[in-house]
Amino acid sequence: MIKPDTNVPALDLPLTIGARYDLSKQSPENFTLVVMYRGKHCPICKQQLTKLGSKLEEFTKRGINVIAASMDSEERAMVVDKEWETGDLPLAYNMNEETAREWGLYISEAREDSDEPAVFSEPGMFLVRPDGKLAFASVQNAPFTRPPLDELLKGIDFMVEKGYPTRGTHS
Repeated sequence: MIKPDTNVPALDLPLTIGARYDLSKQSPENFTLVVMYRGKHCPICKQQLTKLGSKLEEFTKRGINVIAASMDSEERAMVVDKEWETGDLPLAYNMNEETAREWGLYISEAREDSDEPAVFSEPGMFLVRPDGKLAFASVQNAPFTRPPLDELLKGIDFMVEKGYPTRGTHS
């Protein structure tokens, strides 16, 4: 687990648009939202990323850069890019298991006779300050019940307006 108010691990991955994403090169006004999703096989991830894509402007106007990343291969990520309605949401892929573990993600293996890749990460959501330190984390060991984006936006508004500090730093 990443301890709140400490530096998050590196994240440097290819994007489905043919570019690269490097978290260390981000310079958002307020935060970077890193959404780690299970992959193409996950219908709950599809719902989450579709909603996130539809709310991308809400995050952007608050000074928040957004990225969605998975351990999917390029081929699987391109299916997500083409078939899921994620709008302009940047989609990164080829995250390796070591990186997923550094971020504190749970790792699962494919179920027999499923469309799941051999190994993949379970979901996580991380709000990273411009200085690279963790402000918020939600890590799950199963696909159910993702943090509601409208609640997250309200929380971000409160954090920014009130200068609310990062919590959980004494864990």
